[in-house]
Amino acid sequence: MDQRVSTDIEEQNKGEYSLIRKDEETELGMFDKPLPCFGCGIGWFSFLLGFVCPLAWYFATVLYFMSYYRRDPRERSGLAASAIAALVFTVALIITVLVLVFSHH
Repeated sequence: MDQRVSTDIEEQNKGEYSLIRKDEETELGMFDKPLPCFGCGIGWFSFLLGFVCPLAWYFATVLYFMSYYRRDPRERSGLAASAIAALVFTVALIITVLVLVFSHH
C-alpha cells in the first residue's frame, strides 16, 4: 500500500486514495457530531423559539457576544441571526411604547 499523500487531482479522479495526516483528522472529526437542539444548533433554535418567547433572542445574543461560536463555528450564523432579531425587536418595542405613551396625551 502506498503511504504518500496525494495532491494530484488526476490521481484522485482515478479513485486512488490518499492518506490523511493525523493533524487533518482531528479537524475533520470536530464536526462529525450533530449540533444540539434537534440538530439545528442553539442559535437557530433560539431564533425560531424567539417568535414565541423573545427572551430566547436575548439569551442567544449573550452567547454571541461571549463568543460561544468559537466552540463550534457552525453556531455563529444562528447566534448572529438571533442577535439581529433581538435588536429589531427592541427597536420595535421602544417605538411601540413611545407611540402608546404619547398618543394618549
